[in-house]
Amino acid sequence: MSISLKPAEPRRLYQQVADQIRGLIHGGQFLPGARLPAERDLAHQLGVSRPSLREALIALEIDGSVEIRSGSGVYVCTPVERAAGTMHSMGESPSELMQARAAIEGTVAALACARMTAEGLASLQATIQGMRADIAGGRDPLDQDRQFHLAIASLSGNSVLMRIVRELFDERHSPISAQMRIRFDSREGWHTALVEHEAIYSAFEAADPLLVQSAMRMHLDASKKRWLGE
Repeated sequence: MSISLKPAEPRRLYQQVADQIRGLIHGGQFLPGARLPAERDLAHQLGVSRPSLREALIALEIDGSVEIRSGSGVYVCTPVERAAGTMHSMGESPSELMQARAAIEGTVAALACARMTAEGLASLQATIQGMRADIAGGRDPLDQDRQFHLAIASLSGNSVLMRIVRELFDERHSPISAQMRIRFDSREGWHTALVEHEAIYSAFEAADPLLVQSAMRMHLDASKKRWLGE
């Protein structure tokens, strides 16, 4: 009898870091109610970057293992009875996701520049105006942000790239990315993102593919820092 086994999901770095912290909690190094070491110190102790540690802590907060108190620190919630190594994936690493978007969407934007039309510029301008209206009205302009990036992907003329851009953007709805958004999105951050969209639009108006590529990558790099609270 043959048995069909489902391939094991690759362990993302934030899962591995979360497992390490949970193991320390389970082993009694961090007791219920105790505050974890400062982010810089804990990252050094674990030998990981601060963005990876931050993602792990967000995952543990979703998991109910810790509580992140703004301006105070990270506290152990309750004794963790599960052994280390049990953190399930809550989505792609937000930092890796934004790195991938910067690499891919920069190229996509350059391709779109070569195919840009007056109608395409008008569609981008409409999303920028919609984004401005949402911000002014106190609304989250995520839908307008999505339309802006998907419109550019569509103008690249490559359906595969358009699908990849859409899937990467929509990963923002995964549990870990959504929690990051709740913690670090701000009206000021969206104002800055709007200015960056306008810079991308201006580069398209100038019909300069290298400028478009640079503006897109700068926007996504800056978005990564805002999103991850760097």
